[in-house]
Amino acid sequence: MAAALPSLAPLLIFARILGLLVAVLIFVWVLAFSSSFGHLPPAPDDRIFDVLHPLFMVIGFILLSGEAILVHSWLPGSRNLRKSVHLILQGLALTSGFFGIWTKFHWDRGFLANFHSLHSWLGLSVFTLFGAQWMMGFLSFWLWREVRATRERVLPWHVFLGLYSYALAVTVAETGLLEKLTLLQTKRNVPRKGPEAMVVNSLGLALALLGGIVVLTAISPKYTPSLPTIKQPFVSNSKPLSS
Repeated sequence: MAAALPSLAPLLIFARILGLLVAVLIFVWVLAFSSSFGHLPPAPDDRIFDVLHPLFMVIGFILLSGEAILVHSWLPGSRNLRKSVHLILQGLALTSGFFGIWTKFHWDRGFLANFHSLHSWLGLSVFTLFGAQWMMGFLSFWLWREVRATRERVLPWHVFLGLYSYALAVTVAETGLLEKLTLLQTKRNVPRKGPEAMVVNSLGLALALLGGIVVLTAISPKYTPSLPTIKQPFVSNSKPLSS
């Protein structure tokens, strides 16, 4: 089996560090600044659902989905094993995203009242694209395994749409942070250079770095290329017979 490139190790380590940083920052934000979530005045139930929305979306579409992409770069074993783990992690990411969107149904005005911004439009687009991607991957690589030509045609589109949807998910998270922070600064007088603003801005920066590292790792070569075998010309060591 081909050997994994050692140059991917720093990228994988950096991606894990950034993923851990994103997880810590999102939990610090929703726990330490929980009063920033919910209606004005905040109702307990609304605050809970407002807190769960960023948690589900970031954990699902960015952390779990990013790990699913990285699986092909570090997980040893057969290709079918990597595909199985990739499919499971993406399924968990899609489920987490579904619950993240479901939290928006619990506002007093309903879901459609929240469907008014670029963040919400892009968010539903990402969820739809993730769902289509997961179904395409499941059907083409597991139910249609005997149709090799179909798999070969679908694979480049599956890879492209997967990376595109992941990058779009990072963009959606950034627009959500910007929308939330703008609302806090204009309606709740949150200081522009206060602790919460620093946490949210740091989270946005960590998300941008994590997205870049995941995509870079995904497009980097996974294995050392095998060098072609050069056939040496046959040289005879035998001496010609003397007459």
